[in-house]
Amino acid sequence: MMSQVSTMRGNVEIEIIFFEGCPNSDVALERAREAVALEGVAAKVRMVEILGTDDAITRRFLGSPTIQVDGEDVELAARVRNDYGFMCRTYRDSDGNVAGAPSVELISTAIKGRLSPNN
Repeated sequence: MMSQVSTMRGNVEIEIIFFEGCPNSDVALERAREAVALEGVAAKVRMVEILGTDDAITRRFLGSPTIQVDGEDVELAARVRNDYGFMCRTYRDSDGNVAGAPSVELISTAIKGRLSPNN
């Protein structure tokens, strides 16, 4: 599944990495699309299904759903983790509440980070 948004601000690739049956993969996709619209970037957004543990390790999968912008996890702290596996994932929002998908704000921040001149 792909969607494209055309603007002049920049270009990113966003992957929503999930396993079948994940109750939060659709929410993650919706939030990724919201972040793309908010940031006004051209983006390729695609769903990538994990098929098992070996696939999870190869894809640096920290749980479903994982969102990567240009191959980097949207959570800075997660970029140094290596506890890859076939499992669910949770995120903390800015208020410290636990959620099953990253916030639009977290995804937007990752997009901005990829488009900054330092990257």
